[in-house]
Amino acid sequence: MSTVAFHTLGCKVNHYETEAIWQLFKDADYERVDFEQNADVYVINTCTVTNTGDKKSRQVIRRAIRRNPDAVICVTGCYAQTSSAEIMDIAGVDIVVGTQDRHKMLPYIEQYRAERQPINGVTNIMKNRTYEELDVPYFTDRTRASLKIQEGCNNFCTFCIIPWARGLMRSRDPKEVVRQATQLVQSGYQEIVLTGIHTGGYGEDLKDYNLAQLLRDLETIDGLKRIRISSIEASQLTDEVIDVIDKSNKVVRHLHIPLQSGSDSVLKRMRRKYTMSHFSERLKKLHAIMPGLAVTSDVIVGFPGETEEEFQETYDFILAHGFSELHVFPYSMRTGTPAARMTDQIDESVKNDRVHRLIALSDQLAKEYASRFEGEVLEVIPEEKASNGNMLVGYTDNYLKVQFEADERLIGELVKVKIDKSGYPVNEGTFVTIIPNVYKKAEMQVH
Repeated sequence: MSTVAFHTLGCKVNHYETEAIWQLFKDADYERVDFEQNADVYVINTCTVTNTGDKKSRQVIRRAIRRNPDAVICVTGCYAQTSSAEIMDIAGVDIVVGTQDRHKMLPYIEQYRAERQPINGVTNIMKNRTYEELDVPYFTDRTRASLKIQEGCNNFCTFCIIPWARGLMRSRDPKEVVRQATQLVQSGYQEIVLTGIHTGGYGEDLKDYNLAQLLRDLETIDGLKRIRISSIEASQLTDEVIDVIDKSNKVVRHLHIPLQSGSDSVLKRMRRKYTMSHFSERLKKLHAIMPGLAVTSDVIVGFPGETEEEFQETYDFILAHGFSELHVFPYSMRTGTPAARMTDQIDESVKNDRVHRLIALSDQLAKEYASRFEGEVLEVIPEEKASNGNMLVGYTDNYLKVQFEADERLIGELVKVKIDKSGYPVNEGTFVTIIPNVYKKAEMQVH
């Protein structure tokens, strides 16, 4: 039996796609081994979101080549899509496939074994208008299932390379989304995370169907307890989407809405498609329909030309709107993007200072948000054992991380937990009761 090992760099979508590629190998009777072991085939799923992503990808590729020079080395993902020639130049790389045509990987391996000639299978992503179906019936991590619903992005923000790596917006067929969601629920998953490159843009390329309609259709799936949207832009939170969330019993009280900057002048230079007043108005509308809503966000500090005043606007906006947690990134020049060619780059020390100020604010806001739920009973899906003793760790619907004492057979179940002591990054709680799941797999049952 042939063996295959995987290494995934980058985002959740890449992790999802690695699982999908593994299904293809599994169907071809491969056995999966750890990346640090000797394998017949190594698949490296690369990232190119920053220059560092490229560098890390190259390091991992070389590591696989050193581990087993006789193995077939396959490189896929975003860096493969944008820089296939650069990867083909690494001695020992045998097959390069980009962010499409992943199903060709196995035939390419057969071809390579027969001909012993490196294969560059990367094609022009910008010409692609159809969503590539990649099925993931279950995940190695068995508590929350990701469900990829779209591919690509049409925004071309000035700091971002991703449209060139992923192509333009393509939505997955709604029937396929509902079919796979149903399959996941029947495999025992109670929470589904809708994911994609520009998830909230789902349906923009479809006729008479949109994200709101997809949420309505997913709502009808029996046994599905939670729907989480991995990320959605303020401009995609239409009145219709907000109305669907309001009426839904399954969409969780947590939305990740990327801010990037709280200054209109910076947003313009970033080519983001909203103003702060619009963002603010959408948040007010959401908080009105969902008391206790957690809003997490991404922020880039030190974007070219960012003045102290513009940074302060961002800081003040975040403080005023009570985000529950931030992912803060110092602006990093991405070769090939308009922002990398801007002349007024910010000094690294200034960037670092601003990053630290925002992280401190995020920690403060996260603690304040969590403290609102002390003493409440919340629903948690335990994901894993905590590092200490017989504690389990999982997330509430509103994305609070909670640890509590319980039997590890409860992993993947939906349970009620009382929050005894709020905190960040972890809250402490007490197990109250289990909420039955109609589709629990036999081996996942609590005896």
